[in-house]
Amino acid sequence: MDNIGQYRVIIRELIEEYAQYKPSVGDIRVETIFDETKDHYALMHTGWTGIYRVDGNVIHIDIHGDKVWLEHDGTNADIADQLVEAGIPREQIVLGFQPPDMREYGDFAVA
Repeated sequence: MDNIGQYRVIIRELIEEYAQYKPSVGDIRVETIFDETKDHYALMHTGWTGIYRVDGNVIHIDIHGDKVWLEHDGTNADIADQLVEAGIPREQIVLGFQPPDMREYGDFAVA
């Protein structure tokens, strides 16, 4: 399996692991989105907490070219480090949620 194929498996397994945890408050659905054709992967929470609507990404990861772009990390964990622990090299991960001019100061890929 090539690197991108391995990255897809790692990302999918990570999101599936987090999808096992249902929010403790409200009537919230946990939804996984896996588009391996366009390389978009997400974990969503959708539903209601009392009178408040909940609808948004918890985790959003894309693959662009040969890089894994962590677009959103709404967990209390560090998804980027978990991707590294699972086998994706730091230099292949872009923290897309950081401003481009700040990425050079971190341990991950710039773009």
